[in-house]
Amino acid sequence: MKLTSEQVARTINQFEVQALPDSHPAIPQLEEMFGEHTFLLDINGLNILEPADANPRGRVQARIVNLANWSDEKLTRLAPHEPEPTGAIVELESTH
Repeated sequence: MKLTSEQVARTINQFEVQALPDSHPAIPQLEEMFGEHTFLLDINGLNILEPADANPRGRVQARIVNLANWSDEKLTRLAPHEPEPTGAIVELESTH
């Protein structure tokens, strides 16, 4: 899921994550491995957002999915694994 700048700002306000800019040198390789997404880094590793089920209150939500964990103490190397939903939900926008 590719996020707008407003959705990135909402995500950052709800969770301690950093969005990789589209100009980051790792983006082409990440998109080759995982598809076109906005990639988010946190203390656990590399994440993306996937659309969540419809919300009865008309809110647009997404769930955080972890794609890779840090493999070193300095948080400089990632070890990819099968996508794992974290259980965390981000409210991207309200339709009301």
